[in-house]
Amino acid sequence: MAISTFMRKEIKFMLSAEQYEALLEDIHKYMVPDKFCVGGKEYGIYNLYYDTPDDYLIRTSLEHPYYKEKIRLRSYYESAQSDDKVFLEIKKKIGGVVTKRRVTMTLEESDAYLLHRQKPVDLSKYLQKQIFSELDVFMDTYPIQPKQYISYQRSAFFGKDDSDFRLTFDREITERRYDLSLAMPNYGGKLTAHNQRLMEVKIADAMPLWLSERLSQLGIFKISFSKYGTAYTRYIRNKLYQEGHFRKNDTTVSHIVRTDNPSYIQKGRVSHV
Repeated sequence: MAISTFMRKEIKFMLSAEQYEALLEDIHKYMVPDKFCVGGKEYGIYNLYYDTPDDYLIRTSLEHPYYKEKIRLRSYYESAQSDDKVFLEIKKKIGGVVTKRRVTMTLEESDAYLLHRQKPVDLSKYLQKQIFSELDVFMDTYPIQPKQYISYQRSAFFGKDDSDFRLTFDREITERRYDLSLAMPNYGGKLTAHNQRLMEVKIADAMPLWLSERLSQLGIFKISFSKYGTAYTRYIRNKLYQEGHFRKNDTTVSHIVRTDNPSYIQKGRVSHV
């Protein structure tokens, strides 16, 4: 059972097809494709986000607090089988710094844990026990259930001289709030245009000078973009529009994401550090 943990900054940019192709010329000079980009090809990522019945986690996240957290189940297989490996991840952002801790298990084992809190048999390593303890606390605090499916095609690169420096490019970002299982095929609505790519710069320290200069030359600027947040906001906006409470072209979300504390937060059961 593999474990991975890390801490980093993540900076996001939205690129057109032309900007992406122009930037690739420089990327190949300083970076190499990661091991999953076999032959330079993209690979699929399929996620299932969990939240409370009242969507407390994503509503809190959309208010851009100093601290926020989320939990998701990730697969690298479309229509994952019961014995395929999946990754259960807790992702936290504290003051702009992202930490992620995850455990690896089969899809069948993840169902047993998320539904019945039954852990996989092999928990011999200390770190495995520690992360499952964190997962237990998270699930004791939040009554989570599957709420959002999001998938995308990704190409990723690592720095030749700095393996902590990573670039990812995601396209065909797809979402749905039904058929919430990683065993299902990949389908749903699109969050980005066909020719767009969401670029994430993932760094432990400062952005390399060559990348900063090239982004400026190509007119590529930092944006705030959350895949889950965008999907949720679209869902609420469409719901309110259908009910006659929201204008179709209104982009305001402040009244959508109010986070009046539910009872499980008011009881003081959340530990933010």
